[in-house]
Amino acid sequence: MTTPTQTPPGTAPRAHPRTAAVHKPARSRREQQGAAWVFLSPWAIGAAVLTLLPMAISLYLSFTDYDLFNSPHWVGLRNYTQMFTEDPRFWRSVGSTLLYVVIAVPLQLALALTVAIALKSVKAGKGFYRSAFYAPSLLGASMSIALVWRAIFNDGGTVDNLLSAVGIHTGGWVNRPGWALLTVALLTVWQFGAPMVIFLAGLQQIPAELYEAASVDGAGKWRQFRSITLPMLSPVLFFNLVLQTIQAFQVFTPAFAVSGGKGGPADSTLFYTLYLYDRGFVASHMGYASAMAWVLLLAIALVTAVLFRTSRTWVFYANEEGR
Repeated sequence: MTTPTQTPPGTAPRAHPRTAAVHKPARSRREQQGAAWVFLSPWAIGAAVLTLLPMAISLYLSFTDYDLFNSPHWVGLRNYTQMFTEDPRFWRSVGSTLLYVVIAVPLQLALALTVAIALKSVKAGKGFYRSAFYAPSLLGASMSIALVWRAIFNDGGTVDNLLSAVGIHTGGWVNRPGWALLTVALLTVWQFGAPMVIFLAGLQQIPAELYEAASVDGAGKWRQFRSITLPMLSPVLFFNLVLQTIQAFQVFTPAFAVSGGKGGPADSTLFYTLYLYDRGFVASHMGYASAMAWVLLLAIALVTAVLFRTSRTWVFYANEEGR
């Protein structure tokens, strides 16, 4: 009969090898998770302090009467009811913004795709052309560029002088209600470099064998574009559409510079963000401006959801069956 091994006095019992093997990975995972949280903590703190906390404060202020100088006074839904039922300039800003989005986004994407297709076939100097077309996007929607743009399309500017030379007298695009919004839209279209680069990357992923097979079958360039390029490029097109639409709803600097901060002439460039700025920082109605900001957030979320919903009918993913 065997007797159990006795532990000598004064020594700790030795852990079973299997028990140590089980506890060691668990302890290692906990250590890795702890290290991950340590590295993520600056981002988490920054997101909470710089994003979530201001959003919560803005949501509270949207239900108050706040003028930046006195304490907020709770008014409930009055800001929202006033916005939708008593403020005609609010609806004019909505209309101007929607018209701008409908004009600027399709034109910008069409130009970006056209240039990307042209650059794909360029052999010599491809890097130079890519950089040259992308350069306007690096400038961004800065105030200086917007002011130069206003000078070009103003009365006596470059465009006005060129049109006057051929007998077309406009008096400056920025001074005419029917043309001022188009001036701002053209500035956005001009900065098509970012979607162009994304389109170019997508075009390079399309197999050349598809075009070769289509050519053998007698398909022309237009048929190849409709049957191969657009379907294969639809995920990239959808990505650019969502991204540029969200940015278009938030446009501010070009409209501010072209209209001098007033949204004129005749509120034709009174974009939503410009009117929000006017209510919040010019008229000191920060509670009303906060309510406008949350309406804009919900509107962008709704438009984005609609785009995702409708994408099921026209976006093609090669790894999905039956599409």
